[in-house]
Amino acid sequence: MAKVDELTALIDPVVTGMGFSLWGIEYIRSGKYSTLRIYIDHEDGIGVDHCADVSRQVSAVMDVEDPISTEYTLEVSSPGMDRPLFTLEQYSAFVNEWVEIKLKYAFEGRRNFKGVIVGIEESDVVIAADGEEFLLPIESIDKGRVIPNFS
Repeated sequence: MAKVDELTALIDPVVTGMGFSLWGIEYIRSGKYSTLRIYIDHEDGIGVDHCADVSRQVSAVMDVEDPISTEYTLEVSSPGMDRPLFTLEQYSAFVNEWVEIKLKYAFEGRRNFKGVIVGIEESDVVIAADGEEFLLPIESIDKGRVIPNFS
């Protein structure tokens, strides 16, 4: 998590300076190769050219600052309709929406939850799943993602 915080502090000013918001960052290490995935958002939407422009700017900063010592692939993307959720504020914005949540460790014998966000209580995401309500601490969530509703 410290690495993601370091990368966020480095990348956020670049993204916001270009007129976009930084939705979130995923840093995935796999042996000697890594992937740095940056999600950007804008009220008017995100296009391929936006992603390419941000990628060039972030890449230049990464070359100068060199926060990742191994080889890595830089990906810049829109969060999309099945957007990943990173913060309590993002979960709060999707109250009454269906989500999939994977925990870092088992809670009441399970790590995976699929249900509706009921709300936020302090630092917990409240989700209704399988006829029950669960309070999931934000720090225990490994991944969360909105399930798009096409109806």
